[in-house]
Amino acid sequence: MANTTTDPRGDDTPAESGQDAGTILKRQEPTLFSKISLAGYIYGLKGVLASFHWLREWKEYLSPPEARPDILKTYECRPTLPVRIFFPSSYDQTSPATLPTLFTIHGGGFCIGSSREDDEWNRAFADTHDVLVVSLNYSKAPVYPFPTAPHDVEALLLAALADDSLPTDRARTALLGFSAGGNLALSVSQRPGVRPLLRAAVSVYGCLDLSVPPEEKPRNRPWKPSLPPPRSDGTDPLIGLAPAFDWGYIPYGQDLRDPLLSPAHFRAREDLPPYVALVAAELDMLAHESWRVACRLSRSSKRVVPGRESEDVRWRVCGREEVAAEKLLELQDERFAFEETWDGGGVKWLLVPDVLHGFDNPHIRRVVGGKDATEDAVRKTEAYTAELARWLKDVVWRV
Repeated sequence: MANTTTDPRGDDTPAESGQDAGTILKRQEPTLFSKISLAGYIYGLKGVLASFHWLREWKEYLSPPEARPDILKTYECRPTLPVRIFFPSSYDQTSPATLPTLFTIHGGGFCIGSSREDDEWNRAFADTHDVLVVSLNYSKAPVYPFPTAPHDVEALLLAALADDSLPTDRARTALLGFSAGGNLALSVSQRPGVRPLLRAAVSVYGCLDLSVPPEEKPRNRPWKPSLPPPRSDGTDPLIGLAPAFDWGYIPYGQDLRDPLLSPAHFRAREDLPPYVALVAAELDMLAHESWRVACRLSRSSKRVVPGRESEDVRWRVCGREEVAAEKLLELQDERFAFEETWDGGGVKWLLVPDVLHGFDNPHIRRVVGGKDATEDAVRKTEAYTAELARWLKDVVWRV
């Protein structure tokens, strides 16, 4: 819910993600009944997950998993938020050689989850592509609402970059986030003290525009009843969670188009790192906002930027109604992939076909998976991470 007021920035403000740049949308305070309902939902969910995490910690203490980090480290700036560090398995930790470094941020709607959730992805990326991976952490809402999370990520990122004990090649860096972490990756990378230190920012199925109400977003995703469940379900898995996450994270009266909250509303291209990649899941109500950001970053005249031509374009489906014909990625179809580079920068768009939000996370797959969906998601996770690694190595980090 939002209140609308006139934007004092004037007529020179660039068009932002298909929204009217002449207005500010403020977070409206819900009714008392809604507050009680949303609080009960989010704290109940956190309680259930706390029990699960406690049991998992004991299990992994007794039998450490193969995907565990090499180092668990804390910094004075945020001593209660440890970072998880993954060296490539081929790397000699006594060597003075530096490594390209990918900082990652976990998801969870800003309210749940932990950096542990991405250990499998981080370990696989470090080992397969010879990259140092540093998994960052942040405080969770509702106890710590916006802007605590971006400030936590910024502090830990700067501390890790300044840490001479890590073999970070500071000319080859990138910040990547999943879901809520995708939001944080693009928002934190706009901070003046961070932007010059990063070569790239990457959002993987990020929630990038919190000014659009959750109930409006499912119209932008295709529905494919011919796929096996759960991908054929008629309800997006996020639609029941998003209102509670938004309530917990966004303060009342907050400008919903603040780029630190909704990075889709970045003011100018120069506010972001030189290279930006948007990865999305086709069967995800959040894919459309990633596509809008990719189009806005594009320098090609043939890109359609929603909202600048018609309301129909703004609400077009992101993807297609047909099922992919045994293809892992659709690199030749511009609805699913495009890549542009120019002197000193570039943008990459990648829409992974026929997968749900969180398809690359084994913990989420166990909850919303199914045999066919899981097997398909595993293969497509390997395919998109390989394509992302190629882009980072051959384009972003090429020095």
